[in-house]
Amino acid sequence: MRLFSLVLALLLGLAAPARAAEDLTVMLDWFVNPDHGPLVIAREKGFFAAEGLEVELIAPADPNDPPKLVAAGRADIAVSYQPQLHLQIDEGLPLVRIGTLVATPLNSLVVLASGPVTSIEDLAGRKIGFSVGGFEDALLGAMLQKYGLSLDRVTLVNVNFSLSPSLIGGQVDAVIGAFRNFELNQMDLVGAPGRAFYPEEEGVPAYDELIYVARADRLGDPRLRAFLTAVERATLWLINHPEEAWNIFRNTSAELDDELNARAWRDTLPRFALRPAALDVGRYARFADFLRERGLIGEPPAVESYAVDLFRR
Repeated sequence: MRLFSLVLALLLGLAAPARAAEDLTVMLDWFVNPDHGPLVIAREKGFFAAEGLEVELIAPADPNDPPKLVAAGRADIAVSYQPQLHLQIDEGLPLVRIGTLVATPLNSLVVLASGPVTSIEDLAGRKIGFSVGGFEDALLGAMLQKYGLSLDRVTLVNVNFSLSPSLIGGQVDAVIGAFRNFELNQMDLVGAPGRAFYPEEEGVPAYDELIYVARADRLGDPRLRAFLTAVERATLWLINHPEEAWNIFRNTSAELDDELNARAWRDTLPRFALRPAALDVGRYARFADFLRERGLIGEPPAVESYAVDLFRR
């Protein structure tokens, strides 16, 4: 009788239709690069599929669009930035941080290693290039303030996204907004090494560089927890197998298989969030206070209203 029951259960299992994977769209913050390692590995290693998800990673035409598309209900998740989230919450966008991708700042103030600027004090009277106004001004202002300087002691130059070229070409003496895992490697590869000053060491509270945001009224969607489960599994796997993970990553596109991306991969590995869903409420509160003090946002709401750990709800 027991044997018959086992055989019957097996036959019924074989006859049952396979559960269809659920689609999930993830808008990236930029074109695919090593910052997105856990997402690519989760897709390529089948970790998303194991959670019943068919995840589409979409590079935006405009890097400002992903959070707006999520807020409008036209995408499920966006890769965004913690500083940007605070500004968007202040503007009333219905977004919530559900996870962390890169858990440390990447932004930095960069000068030429061979140039005359050897300390932040040396920037007085010099030109500083930037690509995004607002937050980067606040970042730079705080760094200068630590050394008794203010923004009116430097000349700000909008170089769009041409940070390294404008610095190497001499149009500016420094740039703010350079990612330490990319621009520094890029400059070294062309024979113009840079020197970086790190905001979190110069008076700016630490923050999560890259985060996952979802629409506030969709936090009960079970796909979000499944997504974070797969991302955590992928992150732990790539940390344990960095070379194999790099080979998988670079083979997904010919554009990724070069020395710059190899170096960026190496430098980004220790910065991935090992517990993507976990939330440091204090970190978010401190950074919100920093932005308020710099005049970028009004009185911040409770952190729990715009940042959550879905596994503690």
